[in-house]
Amino acid sequence: MSSAFRVPHLARLALAATWLAALALQPASADPLPARNGFPTQTVKFISPFPPGGGNDATARLVTTRLPEIMGQAAVVDNRGGAGGNIGAKTVAESKPDGYTVLTSQVSIMAVNPTLYASAGFDPIKNFIPITQINAAPLALVVDANSALKSFGDLATKAKATPGKVTYATPGNGTLSHLVGVVLAKDNGIDMTHVPYKGAGPALTDLLGGQVDVLVTSTASVAGLVQNGKLRVLAVTSPRRIGVFAKSPTLEELGYAGARFEDWYGFFAPAGTPPERVAYLNEAIVRTLRLPEVTKLVNDGGSEVVANSSEAFAAQLKLDIDRWSRIVKLSGAKAD
Repeated sequence: MSSAFRVPHLARLALAATWLAALALQPASADPLPARNGFPTQTVKFISPFPPGGGNDATARLVTTRLPEIMGQAAVVDNRGGAGGNIGAKTVAESKPDGYTVLTSQVSIMAVNPTLYASAGFDPIKNFIPITQINAAPLALVVDANSALKSFGDLATKAKATPGKVTYATPGNGTLSHLVGVVLAKDNGIDMTHVPYKGAGPALTDLLGGQVDVLVTSTASVAGLVQNGKLRVLAVTSPRRIGVFAKSPTLEELGYAGARFEDWYGFFAPAGTPPERVAYLNEAIVRTLRLPEVTKLVNDGGSEVVANSSEAFAAQLKLDIDRWSRIVKLSGAKAD
């Protein structure tokens, strides 16, 4: 494998390392949360269903670095990668529901995989209790800084004038990026050709090399290249401008239909976990996410802290499952 394909992975490792180093320099600023009814009395394990170095892992470590200050017990990350996150999710679904095992999940695992895979191995509603949503992050449509496409309007005009000739890259078949591309094309009469890659890294390499016209991907994976002028943002898919992408227009602002899409990370407990332990974890994690230094790092990564209640997160999850399952069926995407 060439070094060009390793760089994005190293960049993600650098992101996690930068976050942890920044937090290590911060003095303790959290208000401790006393144990309730004998919980917690031991280490809380956070399962990240992807290998170390990715966004899921970095987010889990961002929280677990400061969480012990609040709950008075250690918090560790355990990586259980494989099958698009399904293996880690199934591990937590089958674990003892005592509050000591938590899943760090995301919208693709909970709302896309159950439809995308013939058998994901878990039911997102029956097997889990939402604890809190960590963040909300848009996807970005980006082009090389030297591209003739200066706006999303340019992209739409070219795609309509030359059906199927405009190519859009994504990190893979069935990813949120692919599904968003399907919806935008269908709802706005835009005919583009999907080019799936095995991750955002190879897709970025080909975008910068001129092999594809546009890339649809997470804001986190392109934030650095946007800031240093290597990429131009045509639009983002959030309902509002956020963080380091505050200068980038939203598709909704531009008047395009079906343009509001947000990715998220969140924490889940196994079904059957006592409500008082879920409530404790919610309060402890929300306090952690609202620490100024943690909030800033999340925002600098191209997203916004949400830190909501278990009930609000459960309602959001149901909406997302309904929406994304329909989009997966529309796309025809399948995974083994």
